[in-house]
Amino acid sequence: MMAVSNPLDPTEALDTEGRRLLYDLVSTPSVSGEEADAAAVLVEFFEDHGREAYTDEVGNVRAPGDDSLLLTSHVDTVPGDIPVEIADGDEELGADGLVLWGRGSVDATGSLAAMAVAAVETGVSFVGVTGEETDSRGARHLVETRGAPEAVINGEPSGWDAVTLGYRGLISGTYVATSESGHTSRPDPNAVEHAMHWWRRVEDAFDYYDYGAVFEQVTTKPVDIEGGLSDDGLSMEATMDVQFRVPPSLDPEDVRERADAELEAGTVHWNEPIPPVMGNPRDPVATAIRGGIRRAGGDPRLLRKTGTADVNIFAGAWDVPMATYGPGDSSLDHAPDERLPLAEFDCAVEVLVDAGRRLRGRTDD
Repeated sequence: MMAVSNPLDPTEALDTEGRRLLYDLVSTPSVSGEEADAAAVLVEFFEDHGREAYTDEVGNVRAPGDDSLLLTSHVDTVPGDIPVEIADGDEELGADGLVLWGRGSVDATGSLAAMAVAAVETGVSFVGVTGEETDSRGARHLVETRGAPEAVINGEPSGWDAVTLGYRGLISGTYVATSESGHTSRPDPNAVEHAMHWWRRVEDAFDYYDYGAVFEQVTTKPVDIEGGLSDDGLSMEATMDVQFRVPPSLDPEDVRERADAELEAGTVHWNEPIPPVMGNPRDPVATAIRGGIRRAGGDPRLLRKTGTADVNIFAGAWDVPMATYGPGDSSLDHAPDERLPLAEFDCAVEVLVDAGRRLRGRTDD
């Protein structure tokens, strides 16, 4: 937990309804699986502006509107107790003005609040999804229960002057092995060794390929391992949870088959893969966002992210133009010093309103 020196009175900084919504949402704990209170804040915001809003079976906040554009971001955050405070920015923070500290301010409550404000301003559809930080249950439920909109902007931090076009895919699984119990002096490998040997072979298999930039590589990562004697003491057991990030040049199924080929003992129970995605910088959504950035005084940048997001699921289900956008420095995702300059949030709202109006075909100029 990090403390902010000389925090300011929030009432002095919350001079727009967008900032007030942002502050209320960041102040409302919304760890994955516990999004209901934050969802209620969003529903009330839309109802206060005369918009229909409700939570669906998995807790998604749905505010139907003009389906020429769907604005969507995730309600949930990762755990972490960061006191919600507003402080003066400085050179170290890379921003002038006021900065909001708190879990989720960057990933991705800043995007969520900006999109809610833009949806009210433009009349387009909005969904705040649940579970993005765990199993993407909200996004999966969404694509199963509604038709495709005409376009999608997914909310994740890109920085207010950048648009993200690409994310790597994800395939995850659990390796399981068992072996007979026996004295540790025996030379035969036990289940724990089988797990370790398999993972070394997997890492070597993918290190063999030189894909260049990290975005083009397969990243192999063990995320949890357990092993030892079974409860009855008659066997050794080992389980290992693993993840593979998959570039657009490969199919997750190819990665799974390559990992399975290294098995000499044990099995892997694979989860449903999430395919990689790479958008077109000239499609209508990316063009609208880049235009909004320029009109707000920025010089647009194009990004590719090495992680995975709900946009991968949307792209796998809906063949429509889409891109990812939102305020904040993504290097602060899940960090103990997560914070968002309020001026950057304001700029992102301006860009999203501009893009929403243009994708709806109505502008003021």
